[in-house]
Amino acid sequence: MSFPFISPLVATDLDTSPIVLAGVLLSLVVIFLASKLGGEAAKRLDFPPVLGELMAGLVIGISALHLVVFPVSGAQAADSLIMTALQWINHLEPDTLTKIYESQSEVVKVLAELGVIILLFEIGLESDVRQLKEVGPQAIAVAMTGLLAPLILGTAGLMWFFHLPAIPAVFAGAALTATSIGITSKVLSELGQLQSREGQIIVGAAVIDDVLGIIVLAVVASLAKTGEVDVRHVCFLIVGATTFLAGSIILGSVFNKTFVKLAEGLKTRGNIVIPALGFAFFMAFLGSALQLEAILGAFAAGLVLDESNARLQLEELLKPIADLLVPIFFVTVGAEADLTILNPTVPENRAGLLIAGFLIVIAIFTKLISGWTVFGIPGINRLAIGWGMVPRGEVGLVFAGIGAATGALDKPLEVGIILMVIFTTFLAPPFLRSAFSAQPPTSGETTPAIAGEP
Repeated sequence: MSFPFISPLVATDLDTSPIVLAGVLLSLVVIFLASKLGGEAAKRLDFPPVLGELMAGLVIGISALHLVVFPVSGAQAADSLIMTALQWINHLEPDTLTKIYESQSEVVKVLAELGVIILLFEIGLESDVRQLKEVGPQAIAVAMTGLLAPLILGTAGLMWFFHLPAIPAVFAGAALTATSIGITSKVLSELGQLQSREGQIIVGAAVIDDVLGIIVLAVVASLAKTGEVDVRHVCFLIVGATTFLAGSIILGSVFNKTFVKLAEGLKTRGNIVIPALGFAFFMAFLGSALQLEAILGAFAAGLVLDESNARLQLEELLKPIADLLVPIFFVTVGAEADLTILNPTVPENRAGLLIAGFLIVIAIFTKLISGWTVFGIPGINRLAIGWGMVPRGEVGLVFAGIGAATGALDKPLEVGIILMVIFTTFLAPPFLRSAFSAQPPTSGETTPAIAGEP
């Protein structure tokens, strides 16, 4: 068997796919090692392991060791130590190395997206549909407050204090509305609070936030590109998102019985997990095809199968798959964060730091007050609900990326949004844990940790 990726020949005319594979494999080795070291360190310090995975991403990413870097953070192939090693082994030309770097980065990002899809599928499975319905009004109140308060205060503050034009200010205000359901849900599961009343309100509100955030993003992106809002597109998103989630919940009472019969009829290995993942991926595809989000479809798939008799067995079968893929997502989120924008000696960073300070205050304050809009549940831990809505994570980075691509954001404002995303993502997990420690949840039910966490 030959290994062209270790050939001493210059690889300009060779098939580069083996070299791309080598880069992906080496990147995964680094990511898995970093995720375990970071998760174990966080666990020993009594922090949620997901925080350790994010911190590990910072260490191996663009901010420190440059082992795993991505084009989205502005890095070039020469900035990656893994790419440098591959270039040295294979004697690659710079143009060839760039193509390999872009392909390798895309593969790792796809694996990370699969990880968050699996995570949201698990969260849907662990979510009690009946309880989600019970906390529906409270979740809507939290989500609407968490959307409108940061959008209004952020936009108005940027226009008033920083004299920004309306469109960039609206775009930055819209970026403040996001909530990272992936990060919050993982922390809730690690804390055993996913099925508490607080956990269900947070998850429900985060899903609503996700849907509303997509609609807001479509509106402001249209505004930035054309100077006017495409009303038909916005109406399509609203109707599509509402129909999608409502239809998924209604479908659950019918499809889960069909799923059980299908699983019982299959006699080969993977008779439960393969049909389940196929369904989850199909729902994720539908969510993406409807211009919503793939993770929303995966969450809906979990809700559909939540009441299935095979749910507990399916949860156990998914754990090793989640152990493999979910850490890739959280480590890459950290790896993409570029902390060099904190350097005040760079002139354009100074304005960004001032804007970032304002955005961070608004981002935390407005989500915290959303927890106090919960009504009708005596003794509810409103502080925990507020902190659960704080992390922006990958959702906020999407806003920043699209804003920069449309030309709506200049460099200081883009820097400010990225810093806001970093701070809210890293601050929320420890404060969420502290909030739950200070006051027990309203429900005595807890759920075991997912993704292999004890």
